[in-house]
Order: sequence, then C-alpha cells, then structure tokens
Amino acid sequence: MKTLKQIPCKATAKVKKLHGEGPVKRRIMDMGITKGVEVLVRKVAPLGDPIEVTVRGYELSIRKADAEMIEVE
Repeated sequence: MKTLKQIPCKATAKVKKLHGEGPVKRRIMDMGITKGVEVLVRKVAPLGDPIEVTVRGYELSIRKADAEMIEVE
C-alpha cells in the first residue's frame, strides 16, 4: 500500500482509497480529495510537515498524518 506521504515532490498520484474514521475522513473528502482524483505533490516542508499538494486546480496543505490516510496508485 502506497500513501500520499510517500510520493516524492513534483510527482502525481491517483487517489485509490481513503482510510480513517468519520470526521477525519469527511474533512479530507471536503477538501476535494476523493477516490479517483489526481493529486500533484508540489512541496514538502523541510521537516516533512505539512505537504503542499494541488488537487482539482487549487493548492492545499495537508498534515503528514492526514497524508498517511490517503492510499494512492
């Protein structure tokens, strides 16, 4: 299983599945990260948290913990 956290900078991945419980999963989906969407990893902060991604045409910063819940291919 590969997660969004493992994707290198400037690489694109397709969301395969969202893990996590209730409100956390709902928040990720509300940000536009849903199954089948393409995500481009733009930047990773020096200490690895947060990760800046482009999804559905807008930029988004997500925590490392949230990125681990997003399974990609």
